[in-house]
Amino acid sequence: MHKQRAFIGHHGPELLDDGTTRFRIWAPDAQNVSLIVVGAQTLPMTANEDGWYSIDAPYGAGTLYRFLIDDELQVPDPASRAQAGDVHAPSLVVDTSSNYLWRNPNWLGRPWEETVLYEMHVGLYGGFTAMEKHLADLTELGVTAIELMPIAEFPGDRNWGYDGVLPYAPEAAYGSPEELKHLIDTAHGLGLMVFLDVVYNHFGPDGNYLGRYAKHFFRHDQQTPWGDGIDFRRREVRDFFIDNTLMWLLDYRFDGLRFDAVHAIPDRSFLTELAERVHASVEPGRHVHLVLENEDNRASLLTAGFTAQWNDDGHNVLHALLTDESQGYYADYHQDATTKLARFLGEGFIYQGQNNRRGEARGEPSGHLPPTSFVLFLQNHDQTGNRAFGERLVSLADADALRAATAVLLLSPMVPLLFMGEEWGARQPFLFFTSHHGELADAVREGRRNEFAEFAEFADEATRERIPDPNAVSTFENSRPDFSARQEPGHAEWYALYRELLSIRHREIVPRLQGARFLESRVLAQAAVLSRWQLGDGSRLRLELNLGTQGAPLPTASISGELLFASREATHAHDQLAPRMARLYLEKAT
Repeated sequence: MHKQRAFIGHHGPELLDDGTTRFRIWAPDAQNVSLIVVGAQTLPMTANEDGWYSIDAPYGAGTLYRFLIDDELQVPDPASRAQAGDVHAPSLVVDTSSNYLWRNPNWLGRPWEETVLYEMHVGLYGGFTAMEKHLADLTELGVTAIELMPIAEFPGDRNWGYDGVLPYAPEAAYGSPEELKHLIDTAHGLGLMVFLDVVYNHFGPDGNYLGRYAKHFFRHDQQTPWGDGIDFRRREVRDFFIDNTLMWLLDYRFDGLRFDAVHAIPDRSFLTELAERVHASVEPGRHVHLVLENEDNRASLLTAGFTAQWNDDGHNVLHALLTDESQGYYADYHQDATTKLARFLGEGFIYQGQNNRRGEARGEPSGHLPPTSFVLFLQNHDQTGNRAFGERLVSLADADALRAATAVLLLSPMVPLLFMGEEWGARQPFLFFTSHHGELADAVREGRRNEFAEFAEFADEATRERIPDPNAVSTFENSRPDFSARQEPGHAEWYALYRELLSIRHREIVPRLQGARFLESRVLAQAAVLSRWQLGDGSRLRLELNLGTQGAPLPTASISGELLFASREATHAHDQLAPRMARLYLEKAT
């Protein structure tokens, strides 16, 4: 068992050696601030420089408190380490240095090349403690890292997590800070890394009081899809989020973070500073991985301290080919899809400066990056849950074509990400859910339905009324995977496929990934390509992929190699690739 020293940041309470606590808050627009200790007393706080208020008070761990702004508004600590209930409840002083004894203190993580990510929603698993029961099965499958959807405190007890308003506090409905640490510690004991999805581009609509006492936390000249942009030009704001990153990595010992929608963070210098601070703060030899979601395809960030980026381009072109969908953003991938498929497999990003359907240039060149700079997925929370009825890909695509795409997902040199239940072909939907109330609940329900008004199948209001209400408990419950279905007919076959492919990946691909690079990718026929990658040991990996309905001709000059996997039996001559088929070969270095 091991105690660790707590990370001390600029924001939030700090337990002092004499048993007292230093409370502080950045409130530059408040005339005065007081500390309310629940069940005890109210103490005026001292105004310091640059809008800070602080007080050293004779209260320790377990203390419930709020801040009183201008003698009229009670607010939680914006850097609360835990809440006594929901986002409007009192904050709780947590002793992060001694509240948990680590059983695996020497865990240093795993190299990025070994990563197989598995995205999970903690609430659908029943909380931090209940989630632990599933970890051993994931290691047996071949997963090496779980990725938790955001867990920062949000309003209510049902939410995807992207409506969080207290980013330092683990969601109380999921469990305590100690239970979260126990989940991470248990995962480490099984050899699993743990990643966390964090949201630094906006706050949720309910429970964020910063605009009342720290108006300059936001910049009104810059808009995001969620309102005013966050002003990362200010030192206090930068520290708020960088300290949050360091808290998750140092106090909770997460192995990596996924940064949501950083294209909504226009200040690139904030991102590079964050990466620099992280790498300077973690102990030598420890593997910590920083992963981006970035619609702008800023490849240059992947050589500036960030490990990888979610490759929406790869998903979108594969999805368009598997489903023939062309509405919304799939329109950018449906046209000339085969050429785009080849570019994705041969260079990473599809959009590397080209114009999208709106005539906007998007992206930076990416072919010089290693394939491991890209996280590939066929499904995730967005791509499934942002569908009106949350259908999973197994319900939308031809089974043979989906097996071929799954082989690409799990055997290409890119880093794969699975979405919970995908590995057994779960058919339960993953829907958009919240637990708002009153006018906000009405606005979210109507906003959700209006999102689909531009789609032909939802053109009339009556059809849109069928879209599940995000605030209904049934919407949440219907999204819960049926974990017992894994061994049932129709599901066991998918599970066996994922196990087989991941076994091949760990045996043949992972040991050769360090130093891998893109080599070539060319079109064979409609929806069919041939791609090659140079692996780190000098061997080459070759993919023959045909997602179309007709056979595709193969080059007459055959290349020797060991067949690693074929997604189905060939029914064409040796110089033809059967429809809806993938084959992967390894040509080992001599």
